[in-house]
Amino acid sequence: CEDCGKSLIGECKLHGPLIRAKDRVIPSRARLTLPHFLTLRVLELRAGNQQILGVFAKKVIQKRTQFGPYVGQLSTKLTCYDESRLVLQVLKDGGKYFLDTPNEDCGNWMMFVRLARNQEEQTLVAYQHCGEVYFTTVKPIEPHTELKVWYAADYAKFMEASAVFIKEESDVCPLPPVAKEPVDPWICSSCGSTFGTFALLESHQCIHKDRA
Repeated sequence: CEDCGKSLIGECKLHGPLIRAKDRVIPSRARLTLPHFLTLRVLELRAGNQQILGVFAKKVIQKRTQFGPYVGQLSTKLTCYDESRLVLQVLKDGGKYFLDTPNEDCGNWMMFVRLARNQEEQTLVAYQHCGEVYFTTVKPIEPHTELKVWYAADYAKFMEASAVFIKEESDVCPLPPVAKEPVDPWICSSCGSTFGTFALLESHQCIHKDRA
């Protein structure tokens, strides 16, 4: 104790404990890599203060926007398994490896993206390209919408998982139905001739007027 000038085991009984100043908490590598138009939200708090996080859009994200590559440690065995996240593997030098993320300093923000439970809530598709895993949006994502991912069809086969197919949005607007002409023929009152459409009858009647 600097006030007593004594070396003590534990706190000073006369002057009390020291005032502890804590270091500033530094965001993890994964959190620092989050793009500016995305945000993390705490969805659930489990035992031991374990946070279940989700990635949400802060603004509209266009369809066919690519994220990645996914950052993780190459491992022959998955050490960190979370049922709400996708299990990812890649081919490297002829071998099949897991992309393992045992903690937030071993990956990037993509480790927080939760898996899609059905086709309706899927916004991203995961696929492998040149030994890396990328996520790409399969439809426009509105603000405050959570990003959720599932495997692309080919990657699902590689992962031995079922594929979720997203119905492509058609850019072609269907034409309004064309009104059909009546089946009964149109009859000219002057000569009794029949016509399939009113337009043909009207054109024919002009001939009678010209003759008159």
